[in-house]
Amino acid sequence: MQRDTKQRRLVDQAMAGFDDFRSARQLHEAILERGESIGLATVYRTLRSMFVAGQADSMVMPDGETVYRKCSQGHHHHLVCRTCGATIEIVGPVVERWSNNTAAEHGYDEVTHTLEIFGRCATCRADQESDA
Repeated sequence: MQRDTKQRRLVDQAMAGFDDFRSARQLHEAILERGESIGLATVYRTLRSMFVAGQADSMVMPDGETVYRKCSQGHHHHLVCRTCGATIEIVGPVVERWSNNTAAEHGYDEVTHTLEIFGRCATCRADQESDA
């Protein structure tokens, strides 16, 4: 069980203000803009502990940066726009069966996995096409 600290509440409130994934720096800036005081290292530690506790999702972007988002409960995957960062939670029963079957074929159990699909959303595609 995670301790309920002021820092955890600040990070949780900042995450609740966004629907998409955000970096620790972006969340730190959002907290500071609200007039609160918290160190960037504390934000990183808090995000990591929230991820480990299942209270946040994390994802490594193509540029290598880890971003976080407060997500719904239950196993899911993400469809992420490379341009604007819009994110949709998706369920992939075919992926679940494939990962479990593949692991079983090789004698593995206690299987976990993550899946993020990156592309360009319809809005960004339409914006680019209208600029052309």
